[in-house]
Amino acid sequence: MSTVSIGTWRVGPGQPLFLIAGPCVIESERMVLTTGERILRIAEKAGIPFVLKASYVKANRLSHRSYAGPGLRKGLAILRKAKERLGVPVLTDVHGAEEVKPVAEVADVIQIPAFLSRQTALLQAAARTKRAINIKKGQFLAPEDMGYLVQKSEAVGNKKILVTERGTSFGYHDLVVDMRSLVTLRSLGYPVVFDATHSLQRPGGARGASGGSREFLFPLARAAVACGVDGLFVEVHPDPDQALSDSATQLPLARLRALLEEVMTLRQAVESLHGSR
Repeated sequence: MSTVSIGTWRVGPGQPLFLIAGPCVIESERMVLTTGERILRIAEKAGIPFVLKASYVKANRLSHRSYAGPGLRKGLAILRKAKERLGVPVLTDVHGAEEVKPVAEVADVIQIPAFLSRQTALLQAAARTKRAINIKKGQFLAPEDMGYLVQKSEAVGNKKILVTERGTSFGYHDLVVDMRSLVTLRSLGYPVVFDATHSLQRPGGARGASGGSREFLFPLARAAVACGVDGLFVEVHPDPDQALSDSATQLPLARLRALLEEVMTLRQAVESLHGSR
């Protein structure tokens, strides 16, 4: 099993549970900086390494009327400022091979979105930067198929790989999380992340936007930590009901501390159980 270096620490088997968190999309510089600072304080108190995430553009919005972000240049400038001011690694997603080079100059982790996870040219362009790569499992993929995507990164010499579960399409306008997937992903030999907020989505289920069921966030996160994931991915917003994207599934910032306290208590119990065997 491999561990992966992100910033000044490592993630994976035998390492602390880590957190990827931040707003779904960059709404403003001030919002990213203030939200990131508050997440950092909460994560530090919980003893959890923290990676700030936010998207400079949401390229897969169902409706052209939906807010899509500030764009590549402005968005990366905001992420660079957040990285320098907060002193934390940053993650953002790419949508075309032409975006990879400028993103790699800022991001510590380049994320391959679930909808684009099978795009070989995109994944390998990201992998060639030698940055850590977070491959999100497509909603349409069996977990074992992620092995082929991992091999695409390995084929161009990059083994700094994270694999993320974010639910599987279940009929129309719904996702389901099969916790067996986390065990299968673990067998690929790289750190496993559970996306606790996108897994709550009801894609297209809110009249041209994604709906969701936020009430399942805590139970699913607890279940994933009990299964032994290495990291949690949580989109966080100061006021999700007013968010410009994924308003139904982002975690209210005020509830992040409670979530981390719960999962850390459970993580310690799981580690104690394994240590007693």
